Amino acid sequence: MSGFDYDYLVIGGGSGGIASAKRAASYGKKVGVIEKDRLGGTCVNVGCVPKKVMWSAATIADALKHDSHHYGFSGGEDAVKTLDWPKLKAARDAYVKRLNGIYGNGFVKAGVDDIRGEATFVDNNTLEVKGEDGSTTTLTAERILVATGGRPHIPAGEGVVENVISSDGFFDLEELPKVAVVVGAGYIAVELAGVLNSLGSEVHLVVRKQKALREFDPLISDALDAEMIKAGVFIHRNTGGIAKIEVENGKKIVTTVVGDTLYGADVVLMAPGRIPNVEYLNLEKAGVELTPKNHIKVDEYSSTSTDNIYALGDVCGQVELTPMAIAAGRRLSDRLFGPEQFKDAKVSYDLVPTVVFTHPTIGTIGLTEPKAIAKYGAENIKVYTSRFADSHYGIFQVDPDKKPKTHMKLICAGEEEKVVGLHVIGKGSDEMMQGFGVALKMGATKADFDSCVAIHPTASEELVTMGVWGTSPEATGAKVSPLNGAAPGEPTLKSKI
Repeated sequence: MSGFDYDYLVIGGGSGGIASAKRAASYGKKVGVIEKDRLGGTCVNVGCVPKKVMWSAATIADALKHDSHHYGFSGGEDAVKTLDWPKLKAARDAYVKRLNGIYGNGFVKAGVDDIRGEATFVDNNTLEVKGEDGSTTTLTAERILVATGGRPHIPAGEGVVENVISSDGFFDLEELPKVAVVVGAGYIAVELAGVLNSLGSEVHLVVRKQKALREFDPLISDALDAEMIKAGVFIHRNTGGIAKIEVENGKKIVTTVVGDTLYGADVVLMAPGRIPNVEYLNLEKAGVELTPKNHIKVDEYSSTSTDNIYALGDVCGQVELTPMAIAAGRRLSDRLFGPEQFKDAKVSYDLVPTVVFTHPTIGTIGLTEPKAIAKYGAENIKVYTSRFADSHYGIFQVDPDKKPKTHMKLICAGEEEKVVGLHVIGKGSDEMMQGFGVALKMGATKADFDSCVAIHPTASEELVTMGVWGTSPEATGAKVSPLNGAAPGEPTLKSKI
């Protein structure tokens, strides 16, 4: 160990840091993780895990309100009004606490030291750790990983900081707000807006520009916009953001940059984006460089500008997903401490499947249509789309146009029609995306999709039949964009089964 206290010290007990620490310990290294808060990071405590619980509750509420009576059960708005928010919160919080304990036990089993406190750099091998009791400890390590994650960004504005909650604060709510204003156009904003709306809040979504999820494929952002309106979410567009928040008789008054005013909010939830946790680290003392947006600058191997210091996860601002951080952490420790076969190990940030837990869910991987055109040229891509009602809604005695729709898009490039983008919004898209993610990572072409026998009746069968067998009776049909010169709706088939 060359006189150091540790072979490897990890700052941050989130998913990426924990994964890297345990993998390093498996190679016989002395490892410690420094964490000032609960183990598990954002995902476990105020992100993926508790959010999925709330999404599941909201999905049950939607089924009670909209679906159950079609299947012969009693339901409707009255059933949703029986929601016991405190009971739901207590069960969710207990689940999270149990996961915190599991991570702690995992450290014991792996032989990783659980070091509680806030770490700052003294130099590139030395950290000072300030404990909760105010005491300080100096620790040294041959190698150090920064995996401190990020936090919600609250923009400036008169009365804004004092009168809003962040996405973190959402999980502290003791009761369901009657009226909620959600500010933001990213995935966190639309997810929480959907949860609150489904559970019974009156929800107002405030976006700076025209719509939410602008960086997603237009098919996705347009379809979600329509579904949110249909579900009863009030969308306030082109607001420029929030300028001021006041309180009158216990209610929030929200004024936008363009001068619009929203009255009577119980809660204003700010979710305009996230920023990296770097301020307290004193990275300059270790010579670690930052990007213009204050993310830690790293190369493809998670190496920083300082030879023995590494960084991964949200603090780097690349693909900000829990599984991505876990994979990066494990590959890093394999490379640093593993056998020779792992000397070039690194994680791939290409073709990472992503899910947004909106209502309905969104699954996406690869390039959007505009980005595919920019990369390959419009003449070299072909786009297949489909819009249909899931079979779940088949027995609904309503006008077909009123049934919830699933939208799908396959983006193919080149003569071989390699699939470079896949985008789905609709029931089940979250669960189907993993398998299609594997297909894209393996370089699947449209012909490969065509040759796969579809599972019927499922929504995912549409992705392997677009342009081959047509669509379900209530679908609009698979369409091929005319970007390659084909007439609209005239698929050019590479193969048939």
